[in-house]
Amino acid sequence: MKLCVVGAGYVGLVTGICFAESGNDVWCVDTNEKKVAKLQSGDIPIFEPGLKELMFRSQREERLRFTTKLSEGLKSAEVCFICVDTPSNAKGEADLSSVFQVAKDIGRYLDHYIVVVTKSTVPVGTTYQVERLIQEELKKRNTNSIAFDIASNPEFLKEGNAVQDFLKPDRVVVGVDKEEVGKILHRIYQPFMRKQDRFLQMDISSSELAKYAANAMLATRISFMNSLAQLAEKVGANIRKIQESLGRDPRIGPDFLFAGLGYGGSCFPKDMEALIQLGRQHDSTLPVVEATHQVNSQQADWFLDKILAHFRGSSDLEGKKIAIWGLSFKPNTDDIRHAPSIHLMQRFLEMGLLVSAFDPVATSKVQAIYEDKVVWAGDPYEALRGADALVVCTEWQEFRSPDFDRMLSVMRTPVIFDGRNIYDPLYLVKKGFHYFGIGTPCV
Repeated sequence: MKLCVVGAGYVGLVTGICFAESGNDVWCVDTNEKKVAKLQSGDIPIFEPGLKELMFRSQREERLRFTTKLSEGLKSAEVCFICVDTPSNAKGEADLSSVFQVAKDIGRYLDHYIVVVTKSTVPVGTTYQVERLIQEELKKRNTNSIAFDIASNPEFLKEGNAVQDFLKPDRVVVGVDKEEVGKILHRIYQPFMRKQDRFLQMDISSSELAKYAANAMLATRISFMNSLAQLAEKVGANIRKIQESLGRDPRIGPDFLFAGLGYGGSCFPKDMEALIQLGRQHDSTLPVVEATHQVNSQQADWFLDKILAHFRGSSDLEGKKIAIWGLSFKPNTDDIRHAPSIHLMQRFLEMGLLVSAFDPVATSKVQAIYEDKVVWAGDPYEALRGADALVVCTEWQEFRSPDFDRMLSVMRTPVIFDGRNIYDPLYLVKKGFHYFGIGTPCV
């Protein structure tokens, strides 16, 4: 099919490239001229395993094109997916200005039947607002006879695994008003569901809310474990053992039960805020969601207090060097939005501490913010040279089994604050480290 994907950000790129991979003719549209120029030359602006290879193949076979002109992307498109950002505004609501601008532009250029699909994460009612805006623009042009339909199709992509999530989805949620529109979208997604049909068709409002519901549930599990980890420390329990016990309960399962520094990224924080605001607008408060969001906002500071308590118990903070391993909010991505590492780094710098940092892929993005205020290391051990403590913020695979003897040889004092509980505390103590995890006894 001929598809138009508007927005060449994280969701838009994964969507457009993966649709092209299944044989569709795809135009990706973005207003950022520099980004589009790079994409046209084969340079991808995000790190996502496997995505660049798919993009190169589809570009080479001329199934995938990039442009700044929506009129070009819409020219022969049968379906248009809106994939622009919906960040939080000052009130915590989803900023829908980009979505609405795309809707208006579609109305200005549309000259044939098309299905317009909101794939951006949007509050309930947004897809119908998109429909009204397109109709208004068509009316201004005196082209009311041009027909179009709308649909909602939220994305469920995990950063770091987005390509596989798209190519092998556990479910495809679609909200439609007309059965024939559902059939069109089912045809597009059918190549990704050949073994088992996982196409879930529903009304538009339910589809829009389904994305928020999923993220709220997962975020709640994370904050619940982080709250429990704080209690575990106070009563002398071990959150890792509790996690194992919970994970073996078939009613609960093992996913999203790891205590840590809290969730970050582009989805959970903004979607939780947007869901809270949506509830308030409809006089339906969501206390569980509000508590989840509050716990997460405090988690990094709770861990910071643990770090400061160690130093203030031994000597003054002046002249101390902190090494940070991991800057992205999770492994296998360069996304630093709402990353706990950035919050901790900012606090360390405000206190006058010397900070060195290493990340396999995200360093350049953080370096653009802090420039020479931080020592940017070329490898994990360089970051540790002369350090008084290591703070592990992201559980990258290469951090899981480092050379601990080499670490001991380059650190000034062998202290590890494990913000992701990836190390064996007893083993590290035997090696000569002071170890602090989350929800585990200090050893």
